[in-house]
Amino acid sequence: MSHLLVKPSGTSGKVHDITPESAKWGYVGFGLYHLEAGQSASEETGDKEVILVLVEGKASISAGDEDFGELGDRMSVFERKKPHCVYVPNGSNWSAKATTDCVLAVCTAPGKGNYKARVITDIGQVERGKGANTRYIHPIAMEESDIADSLLVTEVYTPQGNWSSYPPHRHDEDNFPDMTYLEETYYHRLNPKQGFGFQRVFTEDGELDETMAVSDGDVVLVPKGHHPCGAPYGYEMYYLNVMAGPLRKWRFQNHPDHDWIAQRDAG
Repeated sequence: MSHLLVKPSGTSGKVHDITPESAKWGYVGFGLYHLEAGQSASEETGDKEVILVLVEGKASISAGDEDFGELGDRMSVFERKKPHCVYVPNGSNWSAKATTDCVLAVCTAPGKGNYKARVITDIGQVERGKGANTRYIHPIAMEESDIADSLLVTEVYTPQGNWSSYPPHRHDEDNFPDMTYLEETYYHRLNPKQGFGFQRVFTEDGELDETMAVSDGDVVLVPKGHHPCGAPYGYEMYYLNVMAGPLRKWRFQNHPDHDWIAQRDAG
């Protein structure tokens, strides 16, 4: 199995615990809790800022001295409702108590203390691409939202038979404004859940070239290179992206062999 493919460690509690140390990079962390109603989770943020994403279900969430009450609106991620999310700064803490069975994502990156804990409310809905490249996006905390020091977080729905993160693109050079260095995680879900999808992570020089079959609940690490993914006919794909690097900007370049697709579709 590819070292870039991370399987959940179980079905309850903290099933993903990806850190910069375990991923062998410098910025992005990703955790995931499966909680039954009545169960709780809590963490200190340390030097990391956090965005909590209620992927499914409801929970009462607090951060530092702020009690945000019960949050959550979708019982299945494939309802395509906007997620309920909470930003928590570094040097703080958070806690969540599930009021229904819930799935809670913990997105982390270095914090600088510039923002206060808050519920993220201004999440949009965007359609991107054409034809079999169409996908639907909830930009939770992209650079247009001035709410985080490092984190870039977004949700993407890819219909059955469609491709996403396509044409292949990369953001692995610290060369703003042409490109920014951003590590990235993909937390995948499939509908129906017994389905599968594909993701390829590859560099133009061939040094890295991994193609993975992803199952419901898997995480793919993208340390560098291009990283398209596809959903077979019959199975809808969801993924939650977490990106971070030295600059909170998303600047990428398409693969030179495949950029013609983007140019054609932009015409």
